[in-house]
Amino acid sequence: MNFCGRFFYVLVSISFAGETFFRNLISETTTYTSMTVLHRPPLLMLHGAIGAARQLTPLRHILEARCGQIRTPDFPGHGGRSMPVLPFSIKQFAESTVQFMDEQGLERVDIFGYSMGGYVGLYLARHYPTRVGRICTLATKFNWTPEIAAREVRLLHPETIEEKVPHFARALEERHAPQHWKDVLHATAALMTNLGNSPELTDEDFAQIAHPVLLSVGDRDTMVSIEETSGIYRKLSNAQFAVLPNTTHPVEQTDLHRIEEMLRRFMY
Repeated sequence: MNFCGRFFYVLVSISFAGETFFRNLISETTTYTSMTVLHRPPLLMLHGAIGAARQLTPLRHILEARCGQIRTPDFPGHGGRSMPVLPFSIKQFAESTVQFMDEQGLERVDIFGYSMGGYVGLYLARHYPTRVGRICTLATKFNWTPEIAAREVRLLHPETIEEKVPHFARALEERHAPQHWKDVLHATAALMTNLGNSPELTDEDFAQIAHPVLLSVGDRDTMVSIEETSGIYRKLSNAQFAVLPNTTHPVEQTDLHRIEEMLRRFMY
C-alpha cells in the first residue's frame, strides 16, 4: 500500500472475529461542543528526547482554544530543569510526571506524547493506570535493540553537532540553559543504550494496557517506521492507528492544525 501523498486516518478495532480495519478520510467539517471538553480530564503534553515543553507551545496555543486545560511539564534535565542524580530513564520521567500531576492537583489526565513523550505516556498507562485516560502518541520509537540504539546514539555526539549543524547546537544550548546541553545529550545517549539492551515496555506490558490509545506516525519519518508503530497497535487491546502524510519526525515541521484535528477527534 502506498502511504505517501494521501491524507488518511486509519481506525483499528479488535473484535472476537479478528482485526477489522476502518479507513476514515478526515473531512473539513466536525462537530464540537464545549460541553464535551468539560467531561474530559486535563490534557498533559509530553515532549521528546533532548526536547523541552516550549517546543509544544505552538500546538498548545492551537489546542487551548478548544480543548480546555492543558499542562506541558519538562522532564528532569530538560528545558532548564536540574539534572537528576540518577541516570535518565523512562521510569524516572514517568515518576517525575506523576509528581508534577500531584503538585498541580491533577488526579487524572489525558496524554499527548511526542516521540519519547509517547513512550512515557504508555509507561504511565501501564504502571499508573488510574491516573491516565486517553493517550495519543506521535512519532514514538518503539523498536529498540542494541543495534538501533547504537545508530541513534551516533546522532547525539555533541562535537559532531557543533561542527556539522552549529545552529542546532545553539538551539540546544538555549533550550536547556542553565544546564549544559552536552550533558543532556550524553545522558540521553545512555538512556537509548539502556533501552536497546532492555526496553522499559515489553510486549507483555503493551498487552496489559487497556486505555484508549491512538498511535500516529508520519509517512516520511526516518526515525520511526510505520511498521514498528502498527506492530505495537496490534499488541494493544483498544488501539487506533494514524499515518500522517507528508510528515517527518521533528514536531516543528509537523502540520499543527492536522495534529489538532486528529487530537480533537480522538480525545473529544
